Amino acid sequence: MFQATRRRLALWYTTVTAVLLLLFASGFYLYVRNTLIERIDDTLSHVAEVVQRSLVIEPVEGADPSTAESTLRVNLEASFRSNADAVEDDHIDLEWFSPTGELLWSTFSAPLDLPLHVNYKGENKGETVYGHLKLSPPPETAETPWLDPSLFALRQITQRVQVADQLLGYLRVSHPWFEVTKPSRQLIRDLGLGVVLVVGAVAAIGWFLSGLAMAPVHDSYQRLKQFTADASHELRNPIAVIQTNVQVALADPDPTLQQDQLRVVERLTRRLGKLVDDLLFLARQDSGMSPLQMGTVSLDQLLHEVIEEQQVIAAEKSLQLSLDLDGPAAVVQGDADQLTRLFTNVISNAIAYTPNQGQIEVKRQRLKVAGLPVIQVQVKDTGIGIPAESLPHLFDRFYRVDPARTSSSTATQRQATTGSGLGLAIAKVIAENHHGQIQVESKLHQGTIVTVTLPLHRAAES
Repeated sequence: MFQATRRRLALWYTTVTAVLLLLFASGFYLYVRNTLIERIDDTLSHVAEVVQRSLVIEPVEGADPSTAESTLRVNLEASFRSNADAVEDDHIDLEWFSPTGELLWSTFSAPLDLPLHVNYKGENKGETVYGHLKLSPPPETAETPWLDPSLFALRQITQRVQVADQLLGYLRVSHPWFEVTKPSRQLIRDLGLGVVLVVGAVAAIGWFLSGLAMAPVHDSYQRLKQFTADASHELRNPIAVIQTNVQVALADPDPTLQQDQLRVVERLTRRLGKLVDDLLFLARQDSGMSPLQMGTVSLDQLLHEVIEEQQVIAAEKSLQLSLDLDGPAAVVQGDADQLTRLFTNVISNAIAYTPNQGQIEVKRQRLKVAGLPVIQVQVKDTGIGIPAESLPHLFDRFYRVDPARTSSSTATQRQATTGSGLGLAIAKVIAENHHGQIQVESKLHQGTIVTVTLPLHRAAES
């Protein structure tokens, strides 16, 4: 599932990038091509203007100005002799036509099979034409010219040349079209190769980035999957035991036995209720559906209340549970209900894993960490301790120390007191919600120290 999603992400990323690159390449190609054409058209217009200025115009001998006959003519030899070599160096060809459209002079080796298309006055835009050369026929053929089979393209501008109202002729300036097509083809090849290389690189980078993007989703899914599996396991066992006890009670009419079975059911129901409550708390915290009810909390009073509630359980095991308040009163900013839950979980864990006749000391003190005032609460017990290899996993949800890793007596104690494995995970969530920290130090058979650090409320700093 995740690989398919990763492939789709990479494919979409590559496709979008490829489309954008193609649009950019197309736009760039059209811009360069149009720029080349505009430069050629400007060159043709400039050459036409220069040639027109250099034309040698002379009167026609014997012409009568009162008639409609032309009184001026262009001296072709004097006009184009000086221009032929110059335009040849620039790959430009010139043609001069009479007012009737007859070709009189050309730099081409043979006439072109192209009609005249005169540009309007002041128009510098050329046209692209395709044609053949009109070759003279061999002696044994007919007298009409025949066409060169090779087709070629030209960029041309044709302008009228007139003096006053008299039309002297037409000047056509041509430039080879391959000087546009050749760099255009090369640009297409370069852009195509560049687009292919960039799309390939983007595909590789997209695959890598989609993997990075999917990693947190994959981790969250795995955690959710593990969470669901663990929750199902935790719920399955009490439900099965409840079902068994109910079936036994229904099958045996003895009131004494039924009372015993109902007490077991009631105890398991409480355990299920606490487990469901813990699961709902973690789910709401993960989804952000349970915002903190922030307020000023007297930590000393809160600890007194928690100790008072836990004294009954500690007395059943003959444990000595004490509270030491060091320094001035401690006030924090936070959610009183969540803080109560935090310290209840920590202290109840200490009671559960401390053997009879043991000691549990809760100490509150004010310290400075990195120059900032904080409140530190330590819960120190003389319990069975935790193996060193288990310490990094204590705050994982549903994690419980494997009893097989401890001695037989310790294993018996752990099996007797094992819970759902959510207490410390909830404590860590609450501590982080209050911008605090929780740490655990422990040595096997020597006890455990749980340290909770919370920022001091500013109003209580003085």
